[in-house]
Formats: sequence, C-alpha cells, structure tokens
Amino acid sequence: MPELPEVQTIIDDLNKKIKGDAITDFWSDWGKAIKGKSIKELKKEIKNLKILGARRIGKNIFVDLSGGKTLYIHLKMTGHLLVKPNIGSHLSVPSGHLSSDRREGIKSDYFSDKVNQYIHHIWKLKSGRTLEFSDLRKFGKIVLDSTDKINSLKEIKSLGIDAMDPKFNFQKFSDILDKRSKSPIGLVLMDQSLISGIGNIYRSEILFDAKILPGRKTADISNKEKKVLFNSVKKILKKGIKYRGTSDSDYRDTSGAPGNYQKVISVYRRSGEKCKRCGTIIVRKKMWQRSIFFCPSCQK
Repeated sequence: MPELPEVQTIIDDLNKKIKGDAITDFWSDWGKAIKGKSIKELKKEIKNLKILGARRIGKNIFVDLSGGKTLYIHLKMTGHLLVKPNIGSHLSVPSGHLSSDRREGIKSDYFSDKVNQYIHHIWKLKSGRTLEFSDLRKFGKIVLDSTDKINSLKEIKSLGIDAMDPKFNFQKFSDILDKRSKSPIGLVLMDQSLISGIGNIYRSEILFDAKILPGRKTADISNKEKKVLFNSVKKILKKGIKYRGTSDSDYRDTSGAPGNYQKVISVYRRSGEKCKRCGTIIVRKKMWQRSIFFCPSCQK
C-alpha cells in the first residue's frame, strides 16, 4: 500500500498536471468501488466541475472540485492514479487496450502491464488529458461528497495527526508515546489512529535511523531517544518524498514511473545483507502480522 511519501508524490503530481482542468466525462467498469452512488450518478454529479486542487491526510487522497464537492480516493493495496496526455477519445476503452498507432509519442511506462491492464475508472478532462485509476485487486475506493463534510467520514475522523502536519511537533509525538507506554514502538508508529501516514517500509527505515529496536516498549524509550526518533520520522519521510516514494513492489507515480527511494533504502527488505553502518547482518522478523527489518547491533 502506498505510504505518505508515495501519496504526497501523487498529490504533487496532480496539482502540477490537472489543477485548474475540468471533468467532462467519467467511465467505470467496477461500480463497487464507488461508495454511496452509482456510476451514472457519479458521472452526472462531477460533469463540468473544475479541479481546484489535490491534498491528502495520511494515505488518503482528496481532489477538491468546484461546486463544493470533493472526490475522496483510497488506492488501497494495488491502486495507481495515472495522468495521461491527450491521445484521442478513448473513454470507453481502458488505455492498456489502445492500438499501437494511438500510443505514438507516449512514454512506454504508460502502457506497461503493471498499470494499464487493470484500469477500472477514467475521468476525462477538458484539456484532453485523462485521470485513470488502475487497481489490480479492485480494493480501491471512490467517494464523492461535499467538501465541508468529507472530513467527517468515519474513516477520516478515526485518523490520527498526519506525520507531516506542521502541528505534529515533538510535544505531540511525546504525548502519543506516553499514552501508549506499554506498546512496542514499532506498533505505535504504524497505528493510523495515532499518527497517519507511516507504513511498513518507512517504519523500518525510521527505527533504523533512530537506532531503536521495533520491539521496545515506549515507556523504556528515554526523552533524548524520543527526540531522536521524532527527528527521524520527519527526516525519513521528507527523504521518501524527495525520492518520489518507494517502488519495492508495484507503486508507480502519475506518469507510470517507479519511485527511487528503494535505491537508498537502509534495511527494508534487505535481510541477509550487511548493515551499511556496522556490517552486521540485517534481520527480518515477523511482528504483529507484518515483516519488520532491523540491525540487531545498531538498534538498541
């Protein structure tokens, strides 16, 4: 599942590529992803609305529209949002099935099986571009609601503070850890009801950077270590955004291109390799139904 850096990369791309554009049509072959409305109803309600901008909370994407409407999109495990240039009218046909002559001049990434074989939703834009939602496992979600009500959705209200929110300062972080004093720090960092946006990849990287083992109880972490850990949260997530996310599996940006953070990753999915800091073999361990990676020597 895309984490905060991947989703922020998508948000930045959307604001660069389609902000100010307008929706002229909508196609879908998987109505179950659209919550509370039929495909026909969604199409009717968003037609001719202008795209005011994109934003996120944690791993959740919001596209604000004119008329006081907002599209809420969750990519879930295998979703991709792709912005494609004008290649003619192809709304009724997923772009992975376009003939080769209509692909001329378009980056080959747009037509990779990884992202184009599973397109189930297409927004056609006034500029001729399309916004396309590829979702291999069909777990993704689309919700249209009024902008002033969208944050009141149950799944949004349950989220903790965003890890990159300016209001997420050291005091807030310390308070969160104090409230979960008996919990392992590796579990606290992944709890979206406490801090939203951190997933399995960046949890491992943050704890490695802070030199803290994932199984340590938060009560056993000193105030000095908490400050180091808080700085690592901000540092690693900013680095993930700088490198446009991690494509260790199937994440792609809005151009269909992979991120680059996997090229500089320290421990995630590097079990059996030597630690970059001390040369100790990196360990993979199953904790809380997820694999976590750490250096048993560097991390205490």
